[in-house]
Amino acid sequence: MGRVAGASRPPLQGGLPPSGDVAGAVVEIGCDESGFSGSNLLDPATPVFTHASTDLSLTEATELVEALRSDSRWSLDELKSGQLLRGRHADEALVWLLSRLEGRAHVEVVDKEYFLATRVVDLFISEPSWAAGTRLTADQRPAAIALHRCGRSRAPERLAFLSAFVDLVRTKRRHHVDRRVLETFFHARDALALGVDPEARDVLAALTRTRVRGVVTRLVHDDRTIPPPLEPLLTALAETVLTWSEGRRQVLVVHDEQSALTADRLRRLQQALSDGTGHGTDGEADHGVSPLAGLVTVDSRDDARVQVADLLAGVARRWPDLGDASPLRPFLSPTSLRVP
Repeated sequence: MGRVAGASRPPLQGGLPPSGDVAGAVVEIGCDESGFSGSNLLDPATPVFTHASTDLSLTEATELVEALRSDSRWSLDELKSGQLLRGRHADEALVWLLSRLEGRAHVEVVDKEYFLATRVVDLFISEPSWAAGTRLTADQRPAAIALHRCGRSRAPERLAFLSAFVDLVRTKRRHHVDRRVLETFFHARDALALGVDPEARDVLAALTRTRVRGVVTRLVHDDRTIPPPLEPLLTALAETVLTWSEGRRQVLVVHDEQSALTADRLRRLQQALSDGTGHGTDGEADHGVSPLAGLVTVDSRDDARVQVADLLAGVARRWPDLGDASPLRPFLSPTSLRVP
């Protein structure tokens, strides 16, 4: 998020302060993202979205950032990943950073095209879920993988289909289902279905007019039991919380300010993770203790933990190869939204 040096700061947006009944083991993590492109998830300049987290204490993170800055010619409020990778001793600085974060950080990597394929399945074949895209809905992955892979030999048709999907579910300021946009989606579906394998063809055939129109109607009428269709941050945040909560800990998130992290959305995500299914309801009763204890937004300039998370997220997004030989491999979540 760009900020003007010296400008007055507006009040922070979003967040969900922890309630007074937080008890037991709690881990506090600092988080930030890289690769945000709004609802333009098919921007070729940013094909990947990354979300990083660390459990460093504020003191540990401050010392780490100061050590990196001492070897940098940059004197801005924050040291960013692009600056780190272009520094005088970039290789050494990166090795040193990763060594300090070993066992203390995670990165969720989201392939945006694959994310859209999962959203098609989540919305139009399965029941819309606030835990969609996480390990809690892993049973939906095979259909999404089939849909994503079918476009390898039909790239133009796949891109047209995903573009039509984005247009269809981008319902802000619409008061009714746009018939033209709906027909464009089904035309793109039929064009993609020609010549694909039977598994992918079955997935596309399951996108019925009745089902699709019904879900889009709910989106038009702002049905908040359906998660935002084009917001990978919420999916990445949910999976981040699940990762850090292993061992039955609750997770308190300190996050850079993001307009997507509204109290209403976070409350629904909190409830979805508490019952382990993710299906949205309007009820307030929890089915268990949520792994998400709360989320506090901060200005990243004021919290070194968030700056470290931002560095790691940016490095992971810019790294040319995140395969087995990558130095970032130990930090990558195995449940990231990437096609295996």
